[in-house]
Amino acid sequence: MHFLDLDLVKNYKSNSQKARVMTEFWTGENIFCPSCWDSISHYDNNKPVADFFCKGCKEDYELKSGTSLGNKITDWAYSTMIERLWSDNNPNFFFLNYKKSYEINNFVVIPKHYFTSEIIEKRKPLPITARRAGWIGCNILLSPIPESGKIFYIKNWEQRNKKEILQNWNKTLFLRDKKSPDSKGWILDIMKCIEMLHKQEFTLQEMYNFEPTLKLKYPNNNFIKDKIRQQLQFLRDKRYLKFVSSGKYRVL
Repeated sequence: MHFLDLDLVKNYKSNSQKARVMTEFWTGENIFCPSCWDSISHYDNNKPVADFFCKGCKEDYELKSGTSLGNKITDWAYSTMIERLWSDNNPNFFFLNYKKSYEINNFVVIPKHYFTSEIIEKRKPLPITARRAGWIGCNILLSPIPESGKIFYIKNWEQRNKKEILQNWNKTLFLRDKKSPDSKGWILDIMKCIEMLHKQEFTLQEMYNFEPTLKLKYPNNNFIKDKIRQQLQFLRDKRYLKFVSSGKYRVL
């Protein structure tokens, strides 16, 4: 079992400050870099880009924590988040979920290459009565992200194998090669469709059944089936899928 250390925050009054100190300390002490297995280090306070970094492979990580890991995570300014999506210093995200007993039941990393503008939800501007009137924040939507992009260290209190975490991280690094938002969006959509089939092996015809849904998202594309085949070919070439036989694929 993993618990946050309450002794660290005896002199703090703010609950948000307590949570930040405890979760950042626990993460720094217990979490390794999923890219190279090296330890992670804490940035100085108020680092604008991230909370942690890996000295070995130079990956950056931002930590979000709370008592629930739902489908929507509150983040900072919308415009800043959108700008970061395609920048070189866009961090990966850690999400830590703990109970009221301060026991940690979920810890997951989402690689930065799964982040697109589609999962960034614009919040309403703060009212004129607010201290930062007009400021516009955002939410990170987790539901559109394929399950392959949610790499758990701890899931429902169960700790995952270190080797499994590294394998899951490396499996989709090919997405970093896709700089175009549209091309990456198509791949992620097809990966999500495959997961919705809930089976290890599937057919091309089953993928064609998603044509109406994809057409709604890409109304100007008149060759949806061609695009589906193209993305399946790409995922096969990247060893995310295996071509089994004519019109049949297997998730690796």
